[in-house]
Amino acid sequence: MATIPNELLYTDQHEWLRVEGDSATVGITDYAQEHLGDITFVELPAVGATVARGAELCVIESAKAASSVYAPASGKIVAVNEDVGDDPADVNAEPYGAGWLVKLELTDTSELASLLRPDAYKPLTMDD
Repeated sequence: MATIPNELLYTDQHEWLRVEGDSATVGITDYAQEHLGDITFVELPAVGATVARGAELCVIESAKAASSVYAPASGKIVAVNEDVGDDPADVNAEPYGAGWLVKLELTDTSELASLLRPDAYKPLTMDD
């Protein structure tokens, strides 16, 4: 299991958010990609679309299953990672780096208060 980056915020559904001012980059955690297995396809949303916190952001398909990724915060999609559309294995190889999924222009930064800090997220990654 990879180290959980301290500069990120997390959801209990294993999405992460890197906040930079009023924008944020979103991806899935190392824990999520490990449990999905080999990722074979990423269905990315359209740039310009708006998404509400908790709404489906995109779909990731793996050898094991298809899984929805949910928006950790509300916003407008300002960029998608076309590279993971072309090479979905980037999500497995670098979930906190080259495997990012979308960039959001945040519409309600107060929503960030409900996200998990690394110390609160880590227990969710402990398998029995």
